Amino acid sequence: MKGILFEELLQPWIDRIKDESLREKVIATFQSALDKSGYTKEAQFLKMPFTLLTNCRGITFLEHTLAVTAGAVGLAQAQMAHYKKPPCEIDMDRLIAGGLLHDVGKIVEIEPFKGGYRKSRNGMCMRHPISGVALAYEQGLPPEVLNCIGCHAKEGEGRPQTVETILIHQADYATFDPLVMMEKGSLIS
Repeated sequence: MKGILFEELLQPWIDRIKDESLREKVIATFQSALDKSGYTKEAQFLKMPFTLLTNCRGITFLEHTLAVTAGAVGLAQAQMAHYKKPPCEIDMDRLIAGGLLHDVGKIVEIEPFKGGYRKSRNGMCMRHPISGVALAYEQGLPPEVLNCIGCHAKEGEGRPQTVETILIHQADYATFDPLVMMEKGSLIS
């Protein structure tokens, strides 16, 4: 499906990637995922929930993607602002690219169905970290960004990770876990 302008949808973060080649590859990865997906209408894609595992409470894939990116950047900025000597260098371009792409595989994992959404055939065969890595690899993204995508969720447990992956993982779970806990009635409010 053509016509979606990811340069606009991924603001304000996409423009903060200084490396122009990396920025273009992030956009190309989103477009490739959309082209391979079951989405035929822009509105279907824009309303896509960020997960099928719990009640999203109206939070869309794009909202989640931007929130996770912002959260990971916030964690990085907090360390850089408060540590006299940060223990490791954080590459902000890779962090933003990884944050934006961490769930890109969900575009082919979740499909529109009868006015709602369901797991696609692709999603039944592999989870989004795996399909996301494949999509990003096709576009030539560097291994460090592939690590952010492939290791941000349970697939990354016990695996070597970049510092950017760790920050994205923490931001991702901070947006997901409260919803799961709300569903189970275990979130204290």
